[in-house]
Amino acid sequence: MEHARATAIARSLRKRDTWAEKLLWSWLRDRRFSAYKFRRQHSFGSHILDFFCVEAFLDIELDGMQHGRPDKQKADAERDAWLEARGVKVLRFWNSRLRRERNVILETIWQALQARAPRPLPDYCRPLATASDGNQPRWAR
Repeated sequence: MEHARATAIARSLRKRDTWAEKLLWSWLRDRRFSAYKFRRQHSFGSHILDFFCVEAFLDIELDGMQHGRPDKQKADAERDAWLEARGVKVLRFWNSRLRRERNVILETIWQALQARAPRPLPDYCRPLATASDGNQPRWAR
């Protein structure tokens, strides 16, 4: 797929987000997820990736019920193998899991990001230090 065509398709897809894409994007956009930058509907070779983190070379794909068909599953497996051969880690989640398994999905994404492009935990995620002498900072570092 030529670059201009891929860009046009990606723009069109961004205008027609599913509820699941809107929900996941609300978690990932504006560096909200531990300051990792994600791109939505990012073209990579002849493919358009749902959510892509360049820093970690991580692709997050959301699958609706059409991905349950055997022909679509085969195509997805071939696509994922092509991406993984180029260093892109692919995570796939069913749309239906997003609401009921939010914490599991976020933890899976976090672990993949940390494995590929580690970052320290932000201060607001660190446990409180016991400041018995009054000189220790409030947050553990």
